[in-house]
Amino acid sequence: MKHNTEFVKRFMDRVGFPTEAQAEFLRIEDRIDSEPDFAKDMDALVNEFMFPTAENIGKYLDIITNELTKKYGENEYTLHEVFLLNCTEILYNRYIDAGIPENIYWDTMCDLKYKLMECKECEHVWGTFVAGWNEGFFKMTRFALGRFQYEPNIFTHEGGYLTKCGYKIEEGEKIHGFHIPSSGIGLTDEVRLDSYKKAYEFYKDELEGKPLVLCCGSWLLYPKHREFLPPHMNILKFMDDFEIISEGIDESFHNDWRLFGHWTEYPLEQWPEDTSFRRAYKKWLTDGNKAGDGYGVIVFDGEKILR
Repeated sequence: MKHNTEFVKRFMDRVGFPTEAQAEFLRIEDRIDSEPDFAKDMDALVNEFMFPTAENIGKYLDIITNELTKKYGENEYTLHEVFLLNCTEILYNRYIDAGIPENIYWDTMCDLKYKLMECKECEHVWGTFVAGWNEGFFKMTRFALGRFQYEPNIFTHEGGYLTKCGYKIEEGEKIHGFHIPSSGIGLTDEVRLDSYKKAYEFYKDELEGKPLVLCCGSWLLYPKHREFLPPHMNILKFMDDFEIISEGIDESFHNDWRLFGHWTEYPLEQWPEDTSFRRAYKKWLTDGNKAGDGYGVIVFDGEKILR
């Protein structure tokens, strides 16, 4: 089966892959098109993963890592991205068949670009080092709706939680989690509200008149941010959208790469201070403080956050 190289080309153009990255992936696509064994191996993985539904992505990534990289002499992270790219046309057709607006497909798939850029920054190659994260996109359980990405979840807070507005979220209740991709789009009031409204509209039928309950766990929600981040930062406004119901300390700051990229390979004193966010975080850490995270909830009625 000949590879879907033409769709991959259109896909990379549409989501904005850098020219250098496109050239690298098309080089491998050309290899696959011209080497029957390579095509057979890659097509088998794509078809087994995508049919009947996209499940157990780790199994196929392991095969790429342990077998295909050695067999064909290509980088693991680069081949992981090629694998995902060759699943995108099947997913596109499923969106169309399901009647989901095409713009949601393209917005959702932009995450492949975001992770591509993170991989280049942190690992110095074109590819993805978190390919397993994509299973939710290809299973069609996670969607980009405006600035954020949403997916069904279950509220696990012991005993449930009574919000300040009097809405009780029961333990075990179906809710929606959401994620903050590294798109570079600022978390302004307008951008955040637009995304919440898009999510409410997308899930409106299943809500049956109830508000949309959103939950998010992230290092961006660390309550101590209020102690050291500049007050004008949108991150603090984003935190204000939530009722933070739990928090934790991250002794090793596992998310440091999200803010400082490859600079985390160097001693702390060498980390850059070229943005107010980086300056504030570097000083906080240099002063002997720890990073952390928070978990919060939002109850949204379609127009506003219920407080």
